[in-house]
Amino acid sequence: MGMKRIAVLNVVGLTRSVIDEMPRLREWSKKREVMSFKPAFPAVTCTAQSSYLTGKPVGEHGIVGNGWYDREDAEVKFWKQSNHLVKGKKVWEEAEVRCAKMFWWYNMYSSADFSATPRPLYPADGRKFFDIHTQPMEMREQIKIDLGDFPFPSFWGPKAGIGSSEWIAKSACWIEEKKSPSLNLVYLPHLDYGLQKYGPGAPEMTAEYESIDKVTCDLIDFLEKRGIEVLVLSEYGISRVSRPVHLNRIFRKRGWLQVKDELGLETLDCGGCKAFAVADHQIAHVYVNDTSIADEVREVVLAADGVEEIRESSDLWGKGIAADRGGDFVAVSDEDAWFTYYFWEDDSKAPDFARCIDIHRKPGYDPVELFLDPDLKFPLVKIAKFLAKKKLGFRGLMDVIPLNANLVKGSHGRDTVAPQEQPVAIGRGAGQVTSAEEVFFWIRDLLTNSESGDSNAR
Repeated sequence: MGMKRIAVLNVVGLTRSVIDEMPRLREWSKKREVMSFKPAFPAVTCTAQSSYLTGKPVGEHGIVGNGWYDREDAEVKFWKQSNHLVKGKKVWEEAEVRCAKMFWWYNMYSSADFSATPRPLYPADGRKFFDIHTQPMEMREQIKIDLGDFPFPSFWGPKAGIGSSEWIAKSACWIEEKKSPSLNLVYLPHLDYGLQKYGPGAPEMTAEYESIDKVTCDLIDFLEKRGIEVLVLSEYGISRVSRPVHLNRIFRKRGWLQVKDELGLETLDCGGCKAFAVADHQIAHVYVNDTSIADEVREVVLAADGVEEIRESSDLWGKGIAADRGGDFVAVSDEDAWFTYYFWEDDSKAPDFARCIDIHRKPGYDPVELFLDPDLKFPLVKIAKFLAKKKLGFRGLMDVIPLNANLVKGSHGRDTVAPQEQPVAIGRGAGQVTSAEEVFFWIRDLLTNSESGDSNAR
């Protein structure tokens, strides 16, 4: 039996309502099965992708969010990249096919045959250079020679935009032409930016929908002309929000945080806290180091404005790797609210990284990194001076990010969302996808049973 080749395009933020705004994708979808399904919990990138690629619940694959508190190191770790963190057999291993994994997360040291992922270089003098990491390593220079450098500023930050998705789509074409993998996993993040900045329904989104519609459908056309079956899916939909929730500031007023003075600025000393929260969009992992106040912490969180419910770790994922990583319980926001990591009470004492794009040092996810500080009179001049210093070999601080969480208009993370905000699966056999874990079986079955058309085998 022959094995058909498949490409899976992960179009972030895609929902039925968004498809209606993308004319070319809407027409393409009309000839295929379209299925909305309940998202993973938490409905965030790293968790969803891990469920898709292993077919396992969070309690087994262990990815409880985009980041978590490492109790042994007493450090919050976000956006780690080693695939060893994801437990379970991957879909390409199960199907025994050659796989290209283009910018899906946890791409480093994966068993996928080919992969590329963002990976800056950090020399010892404190400078930062944008780059990528690839497997095999020699592919890194080859792809950059052919496509140019990856446009890192358009992947995250105030300049985030269509450029990164365009480059990733080109990289998917490049790997197809060079290696012809049986499974090509492609991550197209563009909608994540505008939907968080402007919110669903905002007039600014019209141009964003047009941009990603073109990139996605041009890629579909290229792949289908080469006889590749294309599947399209997403990880979550994005809800309109208007209220940030600052759990750590609430905890601070209770005397539960330990805050350290570092050269006149404040940092969160997680290991010394009685309780603290690790924010991740619309969910927050709450860690209680002092078990004597555990019940009080739960009461305070439930009473906080903008919190809908709490879920216990034992109920969510039982015992094992996920319980070791996740909070003692997880707070879930109201539909129109989201959680910040903010712990300072005076902006003049906020840590230096708070006003920077610094996804690894912040003890929580920060969507405000998508904005330039509106209070800066000449932000572009400030950025130009920083870049000039960098070229001359001097250290500098590109502190252009605001501290105003009210700027954010869209978020995600909840699994109880309206049907029009649920993720979608599009393609042959998509009707079988009713959960994040089912994506694994959908892809596997199409790879291993494509000649017979049977996409429901187990």
